[in-house]
Amino acid sequence: MNILVTGGCGFIGSHIVDAYIDLGHSVWVIDNLSTGDIKNLNPKAKLIEIDITNSDIEKIFKQVKLDAINHHAAQINVRTSVSDPVFDAKVNILGSLNLITLAVKHHVKRFIFASSGGTVYGEPTELPITEEFPINPSSPYGISKATTEKYLTLYANMNDLDYVILRYSNVYGPRQISKSEAGVISIFIEHILKHEECTIFGDGNQTRDYVYVGDVVTANTVALDCKADVFNIGTGIETKVNDLVDILTDITNHDILHEHDNPRSGEVLRNVLDNGKAISIIKWQPRISLKQGIRKTFEYFQEIS
Repeated sequence: MNILVTGGCGFIGSHIVDAYIDLGHSVWVIDNLSTGDIKNLNPKAKLIEIDITNSDIEKIFKQVKLDAINHHAAQINVRTSVSDPVFDAKVNILGSLNLITLAVKHHVKRFIFASSGGTVYGEPTELPITEEFPINPSSPYGISKATTEKYLTLYANMNDLDYVILRYSNVYGPRQISKSEAGVISIFIEHILKHEECTIFGDGNQTRDYVYVGDVVTANTVALDCKADVFNIGTGIETKVNDLVDILTDITNHDILHEHDNPRSGEVLRNVLDNGKAISIIKWQPRISLKQGIRKTFEYFQEIS
């Protein structure tokens, strides 16, 4: 297959590019390198350094008969979306719509979209969260992801376009940057390796569902062939931020210096995804435990530091 991966130099996108190439696919990458790193680019992939909001991206659609688009390029920070919602909407909504309309125009068969199970549902009334829960974002970032989902499903229903929406919980692992609060594990590791104090926002009892990037990549390979649908991609395990400190203490054999600060605006207090639909329909389930994944991530950052 000829596959376009947006954000293919970024944390999750670059791992997906590697996997697609290993499977024998031809991969083109769009990335403006604002958060992506050229060092992450697979040498067999072809990079077009451009922003997804730029109309000139149509050039690649004219040059290559694309079979699929895997869309991971995004403004990734909830706090940025709160402070500058117009910028967030420009990148995450208008940029995505640019890609979706071009996909339809040039008869791309499949569109895979990386959504956010951590933000589109808002503050849940019960846990774990299934795909049938109401969409009720509590941040502009969540709204932008939910809006893109709506545009994608609308265009797919109106045209001959298959889609798969993957609603990620908090993804972590090698290559993750510390520019997003969702990257709390990489942020903590970065501070630990620099012998700096870690900051926990709030009392640390807020919970997330942490899923290892390798498991997320597997979901994206399955998404190339499965039926059009929406899937939660998480572990189904609720973990406190304070628990991360305990795990890192165990892995490093050192007490982790940390302090508490005020909670951040737009954050939900608890989030954990029900992954039963993915297990049942596409036979996907996470394989890496949180401790295993954090150890792999710590060893990666230790090696490059």
